[in-house]
Amino acid sequence: MGADAQADERARLVRGAAALGVSMGDAEAIRLGRVLDELVRWNRTYNLTSIEGRDAMLTHHLLDSLSIAPHLAGRTVADVGTGAGFPGLPLAIVDPGRRYTLIDSNNKKIRFVAHVARTLGLGNVEPLQARVEELQPAAPFDTVVARAFAPLPRLLAQVRGLCGPATRVLAMKSARLDEELRELGPDWRLGKSVALQVPGLEAGRALAVLRLAGVSEGGR
Repeated sequence: MGADAQADERARLVRGAAALGVSMGDAEAIRLGRVLDELVRWNRTYNLTSIEGRDAMLTHHLLDSLSIAPHLAGRTVADVGTGAGFPGLPLAIVDPGRRYTLIDSNNKKIRFVAHVARTLGLGNVEPLQARVEELQPAAPFDTVVARAFAPLPRLLAQVRGLCGPATRVLAMKSARLDEELRELGPDWRLGKSVALQVPGLEAGRALAVLRLAGVSEGGR
């Protein structure tokens, strides 16, 4: 990839992040470009993602991940079903003040996450190979994020052990949330739903922000 192409890609990342309400400098854009370098290289052998082509990966993985950055809260974030590290890796790069635990049961994907975290020196990332429903953390996470992980009722059942009274669950979904929200059990309530417009992504996105029932939005 030539110098001009790299500069164009960095500019596209900075513009896209700004459109999502995320302030990002050239240094962060360079690190996000290195994530793409490794993803493209590893994907040839390990088939980590069905998204092919660097431009498509930038939109579908990097910018899509950054779209939820303004909605994070607290110091500790769990990314469940992280796959090849999305949204956790991009968020950890632009938001180094939080600690991110990236969880997936797939060994090759967690090895990739660990490789990228080590290569980029991301000391705020902890890769964890595990089934999320079997985890029993010493303390609940402040925020739990999930991107295309499972239908909402099943997702909430699986992450319940990661959550405390003040935990926010950010579920990244397609544009249509109504049907899944109708199936919410009595233990959970919707704080808000947000339409997400990801630059370059034609398909609509939506974010559901959920908490355990009985906790006010001002609880954090």
